[in-house]
Amino acid sequence: MDISDLIVPESVIANLRVTSKKQALQELAKKAAELTGQPERALFEVLMERERLGTTGVGHGIAIPHGKLIRLDRLVGLFAKLDKPVDFDSLDDEPVDLVFLLLAPESAGADHLKALARIARQLRDSAVTKGLRASHDASEIYNLLTQPLTSSNAA
Repeated sequence: MDISDLIVPESVIANLRVTSKKQALQELAKKAAELTGQPERALFEVLMERERLGTTGVGHGIAIPHGKLIRLDRLVGLFAKLDKPVDFDSLDDEPVDLVFLLLAPESAGADHLKALARIARQLRDSAVTKGLRASHDASEIYNLLTQPLTSSNAA
């Protein structure tokens, strides 16, 4: 599975202006509703429910919020580079500025986990995250996210 299987250029937000984790999730739910046709409120509730189980702030300024929806027919990703980092209750207590949202059908099973692992691998690459943080252009961010990892930077 490639990142390009999860996101399209229209699902990348280059400089999202938010002041909190809740506001970031609201804005991502709004964008996801536009892209999927799913109700914005249902998307937001799924994301907040997942956050109540434990933070999706994985450290190093990165969060990977995710959730499953019954009416979704495919895996859908969105990426946002935040204008300013926000507190995300991250595992390392660092604020988050890179957010990759993953939505999956209720029946996704292992595909959901494989997609999460693929996203984590891509965002663990320091060259990728450095490029993402330096960019202010959605198409450039999309290209960085969807580039294949080389064996030297895929650790």
